[in-house]
Amino acid sequence: MAMQHPVRPLSPHLQIYRWQLTSVLSILHRLTGLYLTLGLVGISLGLYLLAFSPAGFSGYRRFLESPIGLILLVTWSWSFFYHLLNGIRHLFWDMGVGFELKEVYQAGWIAVIGSLGLVLIFWFVLAW
Repeated sequence: MAMQHPVRPLSPHLQIYRWQLTSVLSILHRLTGLYLTLGLVGISLGLYLLAFSPAGFSGYRRFLESPIGLILLVTWSWSFFYHLLNGIRHLFWDMGVGFELKEVYQAGWIAVIGSLGLVLIFWFVLAW
């Protein structure tokens, strides 16, 4: 007779899984790190064009001033500020501070709202 396996609960399906703030912020931290890396490649391209191809740099600058370019710059700067604030949050965790659930959520919201505030201030000052 074949062995019967005990009935075990299955992992929650993604369609019914309720996302938690902590998991979303963790994934977002990784994605912003990737986006910052890709942005550095773009900045490096701009510096290369500035040094070796004035006409190419002119096109690069026109692209950055276009609506798509501005969206990329604003989202890249938001990624920078979010990654910075969330990194500071992780440094506090490394020191053993802020592990209570309430503190974890507060620090997470501070990173999200603070990054939005910083990007607004940054672009307001830059546009002024």
